Amino acid sequence: MNEQEAFLLAQNILFAVFQKKTNESLEKIQEKYAFDAKLPYEVKDSVTGETTWADSINYEKYITAANSLKKETENGWKRKKETLRSFADILKHWNEINYLTTQRVYDSENVSKSDTIYRCHNVYHSVNCNDSSNIVFCNGVSFCENTLASSRTIRCTNSIRVDDSSNCSNSYNVVCSNKISNSLFIQDCSNMDECMFCAHISNCHFYICNMPFEEEEYYAIKKVIVNWILNS
Repeated sequence: MNEQEAFLLAQNILFAVFQKKTNESLEKIQEKYAFDAKLPYEVKDSVTGETTWADSINYEKYITAANSLKKETENGWKRKKETLRSFADILKHWNEINYLTTQRVYDSENVSKSDTIYRCHNVYHSVNCNDSSNIVFCNGVSFCENTLASSRTIRCTNSIRVDDSSNCSNSYNVVCSNKISNSLFIQDCSNMDECMFCAHISNCHFYICNMPFEEEEYYAIKKVIVNWILNS
């Protein structure tokens, strides 16, 4: 997935959640919505010098999964036996082959700037994701679709900043919750639809700050909140 595709996808997700268009750049979207997400780091392939992406920067040397496979195909990673006279000899030989493999993408399509991706389609700058599609700036999402800047979340669609949650849709800033739809700023809740700034409650509709509102009141306030989010 290239930057233009990621930008258009992010714009579509933003519109699905907020029902308003925004002209923010992809860089601004990352800065605003994924500022605290643990995403792949940009590093250099130690063999070719090319840019690659890894989920860790605690290694000295890196090699892309593609280049590792290429070496295995052309020359192989196995070596002729040499005498190991000391622990220093072991470390020397270990250092010569010890590359952290990067951009590990398996059974997936259209993935870029990502690492450890399994059975996904259309993924941009994300890590540890599986069985998902249309994912941007995410960490550890599973069975998700059209998801932006979310972490450790499963079965969510058209959502932004959904963390440690499941079964959420068209929602923004949801934490440790389940079955949330069309809602903003939800913490430790379940079975909520069209709610905002709620915590530790369940089975609510048109609630703000854990208080019930009339539908007309609710949407008037939601309009103000959406404008605040998009323009802040």
